[in-house]
This record gives sequence, C-alpha cells and structure tokens, in this order.
Amino acid sequence: MGSARTALSKLPLRRRAAGEGFAAGRQAIRSLPSFTEAPPSGAGGDSLVRRRSSLANLLQRYGFPSSTLTWFIRCNRFLLDSEQDDVQRCMKVLLSFGLSQDSLVSVVSFCPRVLELGFLRRWELAFSQIGLSPVPPFMVQRILEQSWRCRIEPEDVRRSCQALSQAGFCKRTVAKVLEKLPSTRMNFPGINRRLGFLKEIGCSKEEIDRIVFSFPGFLGLSLELRLQPLLEEFRELNLEDDEVRKSLIESPRALLTMQTGELPRCVEFLRSLKCRLPIKDRILCEGPVRASIRVKLRVDLLCRHGLIRRDAFKVLWKEPRTILYELDDIQTKIDFLIHTMGFGIDWLVEVPEYLGVNLQKLVVPRYNVIEHLRSKKALGFQVDLRLLIKPSRNKFYNMFVKPYPDCEGIFGGPPGDANPKRRHPAGLWTLFKPPAYPQTKEDVRTMKLFMESLVNP
Repeated sequence: MGSARTALSKLPLRRRAAGEGFAAGRQAIRSLPSFTEAPPSGAGGDSLVRRRSSLANLLQRYGFPSSTLTWFIRCNRFLLDSEQDDVQRCMKVLLSFGLSQDSLVSVVSFCPRVLELGFLRRWELAFSQIGLSPVPPFMVQRILEQSWRCRIEPEDVRRSCQALSQAGFCKRTVAKVLEKLPSTRMNFPGINRRLGFLKEIGCSKEEIDRIVFSFPGFLGLSLELRLQPLLEEFRELNLEDDEVRKSLIESPRALLTMQTGELPRCVEFLRSLKCRLPIKDRILCEGPVRASIRVKLRVDLLCRHGLIRRDAFKVLWKEPRTILYELDDIQTKIDFLIHTMGFGIDWLVEVPEYLGVNLQKLVVPRYNVIEHLRSKKALGFQVDLRLLIKPSRNKFYNMFVKPYPDCEGIFGGPPGDANPKRRHPAGLWTLFKPPAYPQTKEDVRTMKLFMESLVNP
C-alpha cells in the first residue's frame, strides 16, 4: 500500500488528481445505500411497506409472476402513489378488451403506464371510435405494448384507421395492419401511392385487400427505394403481369421483400442450372417468378443457419432437387445434421447431396450403424458426412455392415435381399397369352405332308 502511495505521489498533478478523484468516487459508491436495505422505521416507512405489499398482492392476483414483482415495483415507483382502487379499475378495463392473463402481464410489463387510469381511459375512448367492433384483443395488445416505447398517441391510431378505411380496406385488413404496424403513422396519400404499384401490375381491389392482409408490411415499404426498382426489374426481365400478379397473391412477403438485384440473380441462376431435364421442367413449370421465389426462400433458410449467400446458391446449384422440396423437409434435414449428427452447416457446401436424399430411408440407417460401431470402438478412423452419404448402398454395406453381423438388423439387411418392386400386377401375363385352338387329325396329316414335301422335293 505504501508503494502505491509513493508511486501516486510521483505522478503529475493532473494524474494525481484523477487518481484521488477515482478513490473518492469508489468511497462514495460504497457509502450509497443499497436497494436491499430495510426501509426507514417509523410511520412513513410502515405505510410504504403496506402500500408495496398491497400492490404486490393485487398484481399477483392478476397473474403477475411473484419473482419479478419486487423489481417491477422498484422500477415504477409511481404505482406506490396511485390509489389501489384505480389500479384495480385499470386491470378490469384491460380485461374488458378480451386480453388473456399472459397478454395482460405482457402489456403491463411493456407499458406500465396502462395502470394510470387517465392514460388508459384515453385509449379506451380511442378503441371505441376506430369503427372496429369487436376490437381484436391481439391488436389492442400490440398497440398498448408499443405505445410507450414508440410514443404512439390515441390520435395516431384513429388517423391510421381512418386512412386505411378511406383506401377501401375491409375491417379485417384494417385490424391486421394496425396489429402488425402499430407504430407506423399512415395517411391516405402515402397508402394510395403504394396501392398504385399493385394496380399497375393489374391487381383488382379484392386482390389488393388480400395481399395487404397477407403482408401488412407492404404499407411500410419505401416506394422509391423498394417498390419502384422492383417494378423496373419486372419490366427488364420481360415478365408477364399476369404471372407477377399471381405470384404476389400467393407469396407477397417473399416477392416484395426482395432486395434490388435479387430477382434478376435468381432468374439467371435458374437459367444456368445443369440438371436432368425432367427436374428443370418441374422447377420452371409455374414460371420464372415463382421458381425465383422458391430459390429465395431456400437461400434465406440456408443463410439463417450460417451459410453465406454465395455458398447457399452453390448448394442449390449442385443439388437442384432441393428447390422442389418443402421448407419443412429441408429444415428437418438441417436439424438432424446439426443437432443429431453434430456436423456444421458448412458440410452442405462439400456434400450438397445430403439435402437430396431420403432422410429416413438412407441417412438415419447409416447414421445408426456408424453410431453403433463407434459405441463398440470398432471404428479406427473418423467417418465424416462425405463417407456417410456419397457411397452407394452396396459399397456402404460392404464397408460397415458386412464385417459386423450385429449391424444387419440396424441397416436392414444386404442390398440384394430387398424384394424388387413389381412393375405389373401378378398374373397380368395371362391376359397376353394367345388363345389355343384344338388340332384335328386332318390338320396333323396336312402338316406331315407339308414337312415331307420339304424333305423330299
């Protein structure tokens, strides 16, 4: 300690002052009272404890978890100054919106001001004036949760609802938009300009309503930065408006969220595929736009698991059958690869065939054989994904199953034991058997005379 003081005394004046200030700050921090200290004794302290206990009991009765009550009350001390009857009235108003117990706790946690009676009465009046009857509970939950953080006022919700109704949307679509975009301030001119993008493609009023209901985020997209460049790409690729319109109705989110240049890249990728003609015909049978959407969704799925976009396109290019498979099937294979077999997602770049084979018929039996041999310590080398997937059934059987008879039942027997699938029903050959005609003695005598004439001309 003495050496530290000596070293401090040798420092320049500014550095010494900083060191002394730091030490004084640490001493001041030590002297601060902690939150866990007991409240002051006396009538005021007892009253504070009673109010805190009463408020905690009230919140706990409405489903608030007891583990977070102390922290919640400490962070929102205004509740201790509120009347308990007012807090209870706020709870009843929230329940009158149709909120479940979990939704009620979520709203109170995200926006504690809903326990102020005046604040909540303003929102109650706003929900009664927006023209939606009944008001969807989930929409109320989303708006109230975002009201404090995004500074949403009841008047903002009324204006947005009025603009959506003026644009011609049905009540179900209006509720969906307010539920998904509670913090977006909407006006009729802005909505009308975005709807002009859909009308230029040829969408009818009912189709526009369906698209916005499926993807409310469309009304939050930038017209200059996203929608107009996408329309120009449609024109440059010479895509038919009818095909684009049908693709928008089926998958609005996937098509409208494409970045600039993503659609031309997917179309060019599809044109460069080198695979069997039947597979390519199945991929492009619904048109290049829908095929590009399928490519985008599968690339996004692979990227969410850690692949870069270039490697994701490479996987699809090497194994085009992946474009035809459903996303749930691809997700199941990836989960089995990562969580069960313990391989990284990068292995798909080296072995893209993994996504094209049958998981239950090929991958699972081989993996079970390898795990059985590994548990017996019968493997003298590491079996990677390449050695697990690429060998044929006969080669894998000769390498890992045939030398170990106990693996026969796990693998399912040798390849030749499987009964080949019949191409035709049993007994079908009898239908093609020529009819038999009875031979008379005259026919036999005629045949003999004919044969003798050939021998003795």
